[in-house]
Amino acid sequence: MAQSAELLGDKWTMLILREAFYGVRRYDDMRADLGAPRSMLTDRLAKLVAHGLMEKRPYQEPGSRARNAYVLTPMGNDLALTLLALSQWGEKYALEEETPIQIRDKETGKLLKVALVDESGNEIALSRATIVPTPRS
Repeated sequence: MAQSAELLGDKWTMLILREAFYGVRRYDDMRADLGAPRSMLTDRLAKLVAHGLMEKRPYQEPGSRARNAYVLTPMGNDLALTLLALSQWGEKYALEEETPIQIRDKETGKLLKVALVDESGNEIALSRATIVPTPRS
């Protein structure tokens, strides 16, 4: 957990990842959405690229110079449940107003939540979970 917090633990990094999950890929769009200082955004994007959570993909609009889009890698996409769990906690304990977004099933429209699920797909209460050492081979 400590290593993860070291990499992801500041506000700007979390907000950049949120934007990427929302589908924002262009530097200028991220900067406008976040109101982020240019130097900070450049620094955090470089850090996310260096650690393999995002990658640069070149693009060019007609009549403009080539630029880079910032796209989540599979490693970055694997953070989705972690960030959703953090959001779910924040909505319950930290948010003082109604949440601006909801996560819903595309097919049924039902609200979704992050939960512990066993190998058979059954939801398990946190009170039933225990931490055990990984078996050595």
